[in-house]
Amino acid sequence: MAGGGFDDKRGARAHLYEYKITSYFVCSCIVAATGGSLFGYDLGVSGGVTSMDDFLEIFFPNVFKRKQEHLQETDYCKYDNQILTLFTSSLYFAALISTFGASHVTRNKGRKASILCGAVSFFLGAVLNAAAKNIAMLIIGRCLLGVGIGFSNQAVPLYLSEMAPAKIRGAVNQLFQLSTCIGVLIANFVNYATAKIHPWGWRLSLGIATVPAVLMFVGGLFLPETPNSLVEQGKLEKAREVLEKVRGTTKVDAEFADLIDASNAARAIKNPFRNLLERKNRPQLVIGAIAIPAFQQLTGMNSILFYAPVIFQSLGFGSGAALYSSAITGGALVVAALISMAFVDKFGRRAFFLEAGAEMICVMVALAITLALKFGQGVILPKGIGIFLVIIICIFVLAYGRSWGPLGWLVPSEIFPLETRSAGQSIVVCVNMIFTALIAQCFLVSLCHLKYGIFLVFGGLIIIMSCFIFLLLPETKQVPIEEIYLLWEKHWFWKRYCSPEENGIELKKGEKV
Repeated sequence: MAGGGFDDKRGARAHLYEYKITSYFVCSCIVAATGGSLFGYDLGVSGGVTSMDDFLEIFFPNVFKRKQEHLQETDYCKYDNQILTLFTSSLYFAALISTFGASHVTRNKGRKASILCGAVSFFLGAVLNAAAKNIAMLIIGRCLLGVGIGFSNQAVPLYLSEMAPAKIRGAVNQLFQLSTCIGVLIANFVNYATAKIHPWGWRLSLGIATVPAVLMFVGGLFLPETPNSLVEQGKLEKAREVLEKVRGTTKVDAEFADLIDASNAARAIKNPFRNLLERKNRPQLVIGAIAIPAFQQLTGMNSILFYAPVIFQSLGFGSGAALYSSAITGGALVVAALISMAFVDKFGRRAFFLEAGAEMICVMVALAITLALKFGQGVILPKGIGIFLVIIICIFVLAYGRSWGPLGWLVPSEIFPLETRSAGQSIVVCVNMIFTALIAQCFLVSLCHLKYGIFLVFGGLIIIMSCFIFLLLPETKQVPIEEIYLLWEKHWFWKRYCSPEENGIELKKGEKV
């Protein structure tokens, strides 16, 4: 049985899969991947807006006053304000709650329905933020944006992984990350331009978020549902028709049979969230649902994306130079995503995780040492030191952007069996958003109190997560999504939870799995 069950009919049929790259498949994936631009644009725009004087003067006068008093000085604590960080993190708290509603919609109504719901909510939030007159309007708007991101981040990675042939699934799934990176880059350039428009430039930055939402909604209306979801809904003829169109061939019997088997297993599961806790699903729960989405945020990367303009201003750059520097890092993120798309299905997930992890550790140590020696003394940073900081931050972004950034969404989306896939992806998004919100809420206060030590903390965490990947994650490149379960049965550690013999013994003993 495909999808993680245990019976005598199990067997690998991947060698029988056939496919061609069709325009129908390419267009569907590109349109769906625009969902990543919602997340990316918000990541990029939030930090830029919170460094704009016009925005701070209206909503955060105390921060504005403190900033003006230290205009030409470096200061770790210049932007330490919990309400200011709540402006950013409120979105992610809303996203983590909404993802459970998204799971129900995704499982019962399809991936397409969740994508459309996400676009509508994000559009409404962008409009409210652009028109905000007080803190309450800002926070409510951010929460609506969060609901949009919760739905899109839940559905889009699943959509891409299910539509993609196994041999190119890594590259296709990373269209989501590429779209996110392009959103970040565009947001940085928008902020750079609108910072010069007084006094309403910040409203334009926030309002332009309606553009990716409209694109996602209009494109989503024409998207086909994934064959996996159609089978799950019992629409077998339509599922076969879509599968033949996206694969460009009528010879899809083996793959369709795997989808049917996976769907039969899924129908037997009444509570997919409870099923995730079963013994046979332990690796998916630990690796996919909890560890990888949490580790993705604990690299410290989103702290740099959230607050890149703020960080650079705190490091002594001027307002315009800060936004320009963060645009450079956004460009590095796009380049990294393209590198990952080109090579992830050749070199594999583990290689990118481990190689980039080593680079990120070195950068965090170098960043901490530089700041310890040259920063926080109330003086302007030398130009050479400032350039060095931008360079090493770009190196970090390049490393993250080809490893934890895209793979943090790719690996969880490909390792869950169909019966728990929607529920599993909800937990992925929930855990990701919990840690995103916590990092957003705590980073500036941590920077204020720990100073350069915060980057040593991130470096230590990257060491831990790299060891975790080395020991516990099997290579998933080019393995059909419905046959990933075979990897767990052969893994040195996870086979004790997933092999048919182990689960059979547990059941004979009358123990719960």
